[in-house]
Amino acid sequence: MEFQDQGIIISLRKYGEFDAVIDVMTAEHGRHAGLVKGGIGKRQRGTLQPGNEVILQWRGRLESQLGTYSVELHNARSASFLDYPSKLGVLNSVCAILSVCLAEKEQHPKLYLGLQLLLDALEHVDHQAENWGALLVRWEIGLLSELGFGLDLSCCAATGVTDDLIYVSPKSGRAVSREAGLPYHEKLFALPPFLFKGGKVTEDNVREGLALSEFFLERYVLHPHNKKIPQARRMLLDFLN
Repeated sequence: MEFQDQGIIISLRKYGEFDAVIDVMTAEHGRHAGLVKGGIGKRQRGTLQPGNEVILQWRGRLESQLGTYSVELHNARSASFLDYPSKLGVLNSVCAILSVCLAEKEQHPKLYLGLQLLLDALEHVDHQAENWGALLVRWEIGLLSELGFGLDLSCCAATGVTDDLIYVSPKSGRAVSREAGLPYHEKLFALPPFLFKGGKVTEDNVREGLALSEFFLERYVLHPHNKKIPQARRMLLDFLN
């Protein structure tokens, strides 16, 4: 069996003395792993870095096998993040989250496109937390939606109003207005204004947004499978003052 596809490398690990196993978010085959002969060698090591876009050919005797990849570099994205520790941290976090959240070989074309758009935007924004933080939170909430656990931020869960939405219920994942949520504000998550078009972005509400998306990723996606948020994701807090 074999297929050709394009993808973004999300992890690389040594296999034997010279080979490597790569995990790739592909356009048409979801998260898919394969062996690269000589992948640890100098000739291919730069190509196989997380974040790089590649053209792939996979071969295996059976679909259930690990199989082998032939890899051609298409876009060396990883190099553009090396001089910016916070951006590199976001890249590592996103790759780690995909590795633990997605089942292998499940097709997610929207997630692949979303990952491309995130990395495109991340390459061109300033390295300040207000920029990369808002991008990451939006992407994580999009990931929740794609996996069937989308948050409903369209109107207040208690009253139905669409104005002055500043909280999110941890029980329902729905927005709550200022008036309805005030008596329970200590039990509610803050709803970052940047999740609405034109909303302001500050470092404080980036922190709030990261807490919001982390909670629902753990609750709905990871906890049922006895998994936890990756350490790479938690380390992003080190880039916040």
